[in-house]
Amino acid sequence: MEIIRTPEDRFDNLQDYPFSPNYLMIEDNMRMHYLDEGNKGNPIVLLLHGEPSWSYLYRKMIPLLSNEFRVIAPDLIGFGKSDKPINRDDYSYQSHLNWLTRLIEELDLQNILLFCQDWGGLLGLRLITSLQERFSMLVASNTTLPTGNIPMPDVFMQWRAFSQNSPKFNIGKVIDNGTVAALSQEVIDAYNAPFPSEEYKAGARIFPALVPIKEDDPEAIKNKGAWKALREWKKPFLTVFGEQDHIMKGADKLFQKLVPGTANQEHTTLNAGHFIQEEKGEELAELIMRFYQKNQ
Repeated sequence: MEIIRTPEDRFDNLQDYPFSPNYLMIEDNMRMHYLDEGNKGNPIVLLLHGEPSWSYLYRKMIPLLSNEFRVIAPDLIGFGKSDKPINRDDYSYQSHLNWLTRLIEELDLQNILLFCQDWGGLLGLRLITSLQERFSMLVASNTTLPTGNIPMPDVFMQWRAFSQNSPKFNIGKVIDNGTVAALSQEVIDAYNAPFPSEEYKAGARIFPALVPIKEDDPEAIKNKGAWKALREWKKPFLTVFGEQDHIMKGADKLFQKLVPGTANQEHTTLNAGHFIQEEKGEELAELIMRFYQKNQ
């Protein structure tokens, strides 16, 4: 596996991102970056980003959450300050799960409140069913757990084709297109910081193609198994969705219908697009803290 590492100076002076880096060797020659903010004696909130963002997406939430929680926000392999295999074939749904499992086990995270969005949910919703004893609560936002039995919307298939074939793949503009309000050029540049050239983008390019869209996909079959466990999940489960995210529209209602832990929770939708953390970060942090206080 050939791996590259984004030069550190790409991350100098990013707007509202003063956090100290932490690294874990996830394999012999590959390290994962994560933020670790707040008192280590506090309860843990794990923030999982998705495609094609990185922990910068959580910069508005971390200062508030770290007053009450120990906040762990990893960069998935291929994203942010984490190392980046340059071949798309080196990435798989299961490899991302393996890498995150290693992080959770090496840091010995327990009693975790998980917040997950986009691919953070595709991964996190599998993790909470495979590592159930480590998780106590979950907040799902603009995400789902696809099993291939429902056709994906045309807008997703167009995005999937674009990610695989477009000669230019501007990460920051992808984020900008997924928000209701336009992002500043400084913020767009910050989202682009981990990806100085095309060879750094293999992980971001391949993620949409890893979404299982057919029922016989091995990962779709595993997701069906995870749904079976979620149908018995009685721990607190909250949905907070951006109401102007048309790809994920209705996924929150499915969770509320099928997951027992969603009962009697204060589910809500916010006036936001797909990248709800970017537009409503402070409000999301307040909702997470209220959810925790209600259910602890």
